Amino acid sequence: MESFPSQKRRRFSVTTFLDEFFFIVAGVAAVWLGWLLLSDSLRFGWFGILYFFVFWVVLAYLTLPRLHRILTNIYVPDYFIGRTRTSDGLLGDPVNLALRGTEADLHATLARAGWTRADDVTLRSSLRIVTSTVSRSSYPEAPVSPLFLFGRMQSFAYQQEVAGNPAKRHHVRFWRTPDGWLLPGGALVDWLAAGTFDRAVGFSLFTLQITHRIDANIDVERDFVVQSLTAAGPHVSVEHLRDFSTGYHSRNGGGDSVHTDGDLPIIEVAAAATEAIEGATHHG
Repeated sequence: MESFPSQKRRRFSVTTFLDEFFFIVAGVAAVWLGWLLLSDSLRFGWFGILYFFVFWVVLAYLTLPRLHRILTNIYVPDYFIGRTRTSDGLLGDPVNLALRGTEADLHATLARAGWTRADDVTLRSSLRIVTSTVSRSSYPEAPVSPLFLFGRMQSFAYQQEVAGNPAKRHHVRFWRTPDGWLLPGGALVDWLAAGTFDRAVGFSLFTLQITHRIDANIDVERDFVVQSLTAAGPHVSVEHLRDFSTGYHSRNGGGDSVHTDGDLPIIEVAAAATEAIEGATHHG
């Protein structure tokens, strides 16, 4: 009974109050600064528009990313919590798939299921996805933004474009797990993956960068990936770790809402590559 008042005093300490107060003040000041720059830029006609564009580029691609890297190094855990991280250090898409099998098995299964491997992010592929998005022309191999797990960018990514529109696509990123690494609970897997559905192109809520916006119900995309792979052949099987994590609502690195029930499917794709080679030999 006596410990409750002291806990209450620590929760509402002066230090915590001042910290939250100045955090809010800084946020309001940043918004006010943005408004002043916007209003001043409109006074200078076309030159003001160019000035505002330069301000947005510096803010979105230089200032905010650096600020996020500093802050996330302080408060984001550096161990596995079932979430990827963006290049700015923000929590990215949730890990919602696990797989067992070699890389060759995985590539063979995805190809058989109708998935297309995404191009790596280069200047050429970046320019192509910009032009294809503006012109609404198909780009089945469009690159995906880098996300990090175990301190590494995804090993590769696969996708399925919807109706020839590069702004809408099913896509899933894959990371190889470290040697001997076990999932919380003790299960051994070879790959972890994050599958989400891009519904449109828009601005990131946290960095103001141009990015794809994902559908909030990531469980639908998780189940879509599972169904497509299990339909690829009899060599694929799946087991589910129910309540692997607590179901939750959150936001990814672009500020998009995500919610999941916390289940984690483990997909077995072993022997897919061998089966594909034997099938090709038999067909020949």
